[in-house]
Amino acid sequence: MTESTRRARVRAPELVGAGGWINTGGKSPTLAGLRGKIVLLDFWTFCCVNCLHVLDELRALEEKYRDVLVVVGVHSPKFAHETEHEAVRAAVERHEIHHAVLDDPDMATWRQYAVRAWPTLVVVDPEGYVVAQLAGEGHAHAIDALVAELVSEHEDKRTLHRGDGPYIPAEPPHTDLRFPGKLLRLPSGTLLASDAGHHSLVELADDGVTVLRRIGSGRRGLVDGGPRHASFAEPQGVALLPAEVAAHVGYDIVVADTANHALRGVSLATGTVRTVAGTGRQWWQGATTSGGAREVDLSSPWDVAWFGGRVVVAMAGVHQLWEFDPVGEAVDVLAGTTNEGLEDGPVETAWFAQPSGLAVSPDGHTLWIADAETSALRALTDGEVRTAVGEGLFDFGLRDGDARHALFQHPLGVTVLPDGSVAVSDTYNQALRRYDPRTGKVTTLATGLREPADAVVVADDDGVYVMVAESAGHRLTRIRIPDEALTVPEEAHRTRRPPVELAPGSLALTVVFDAPPGQKLDDRYGPATRLVVEGSPPELLTAGEGAGTGLTRALVLDAAVGEGVLHVSAMAASCDAVGADGKPVEYPACHVHQQDWGVPIRVTAEGAAELRLVLAGIDTGR
Repeated sequence: MTESTRRARVRAPELVGAGGWINTGGKSPTLAGLRGKIVLLDFWTFCCVNCLHVLDELRALEEKYRDVLVVVGVHSPKFAHETEHEAVRAAVERHEIHHAVLDDPDMATWRQYAVRAWPTLVVVDPEGYVVAQLAGEGHAHAIDALVAELVSEHEDKRTLHRGDGPYIPAEPPHTDLRFPGKLLRLPSGTLLASDAGHHSLVELADDGVTVLRRIGSGRRGLVDGGPRHASFAEPQGVALLPAEVAAHVGYDIVVADTANHALRGVSLATGTVRTVAGTGRQWWQGATTSGGAREVDLSSPWDVAWFGGRVVVAMAGVHQLWEFDPVGEAVDVLAGTTNEGLEDGPVETAWFAQPSGLAVSPDGHTLWIADAETSALRALTDGEVRTAVGEGLFDFGLRDGDARHALFQHPLGVTVLPDGSVAVSDTYNQALRRYDPRTGKVTTLATGLREPADAVVVADDDGVYVMVAESAGHRLTRIRIPDEALTVPEEAHRTRRPPVELAPGSLALTVVFDAPPGQKLDDRYGPATRLVVEGSPPELLTAGEGAGTGLTRALVLDAAVGEGVLHVSAMAASCDAVGADGKPVEYPACHVHQQDWGVPIRVTAEGAAELRLVLAGIDTGR
């Protein structure tokens, strides 16, 4: 940050959260008790794929500065299920979070820090003052530079205290499966499960219990090779290639290796694993989206399915569907704009929000999609995307009946049943639901499941049976599809995030960005910043929508639209200007800072005429 901005002296509010603390051995740390340490607050929620990206970005920083930097996760829920302490504790284990986490179900600390987006990072210096706020991803290099500067400054002032932080790891129980994700029934009748918590694949007998073999070392990593040597990182989707394609390419299974940002190919005969798409690096705006499969970056592929003569990839990290041609060894975008939301239409203009589950209709004509962040069931047919169930980013619940009014809560899986209906793994409702396209009705098949992530049909002779991956239950559960639907209490929710009240008419939008220490805006190849603004519904904005290069925009809100969502996407490019020795850098490294905001707003005469969002810096104008 610039010196003038970073010197703004803002006392950091104390940390409060009704849910208590995780990873602290029962203790309750305070900012006052952490004086002398640099504290990094990570405002996150476990449904958010961008938050998961940030967790990965922070791992190296936590190791590098382990005796001076204390990372504190502040869990601030979007969905009702995320207010449950046990669900937060499970997410901390699932994603191998090795720092203290404050469970803040009422979002008290979120409000104290005026946070507007997941994820948001706040840096507090050893004297207890906020020195930076950063929204979105890609800030690891900025934090690295800032922490190094703070270490030097506070060592000189003798206000830096080295030593251990409040983190005390919990001991997880040992189970054969740990957070199983997706399932596949193999031609032999056995089951293949992605064992995300063990970073491996597991083949099980048709009872769903007996482990036949494990593919993967169990260590997080991106390593090709034999079944005991190869490694994955939180793998999810698994898809079987057609026999003729498998014979040509030399592998049978495509795996969405989610946290590695890669697709892996697995030979069933040998268990050998190889990387078939992705570089291991996360895709960023501006990077190429088509070309040689092993030359293009991917972003959190969550599921895969053979559809239309190629492997379709639910690219959750960028809110798109991609396609992978295993024979031609190429990837390309199939659907979605990277804007996060619920917009139907042609594939090139449709919006998704963390697509996380895929299934193909019996006739092979329709691809069903679990669109997690909009709590929606979507369908892709003949180049058009339509919504079967779902209302948007902030509406969710448990409601059966007509699909126009039915509600899900962050579903992660879809399964086509023999009659053509679609079973939805309604993850945060802990239920298995069904949508029947013939009647347009949604019913509930089973409840009491622990974060079901996927299901697969295992028998349809004496009734239809499915095997369900209960991810938070660390098991597979066999369920008979009932002849009669269950009756369940209805619940309808809106996200707990409070809307921003804005006045109708002219609105001044500003995205705050200050280049990190030792860096400057990188305008060598054109504008260093980019801003995209859209409204949902489209009628919300009568002027100001679209893309531009500045980080300020004059908008006009329609007074007749009472509420909606402002979709704001900001990007800034910076490059190193001076090195640690204070001299200009001859070959500067370049960095991208990026955040997408979905800001729920309420249009009211008493609202503000200005909206300021922080990409990186401190909002001194707030």
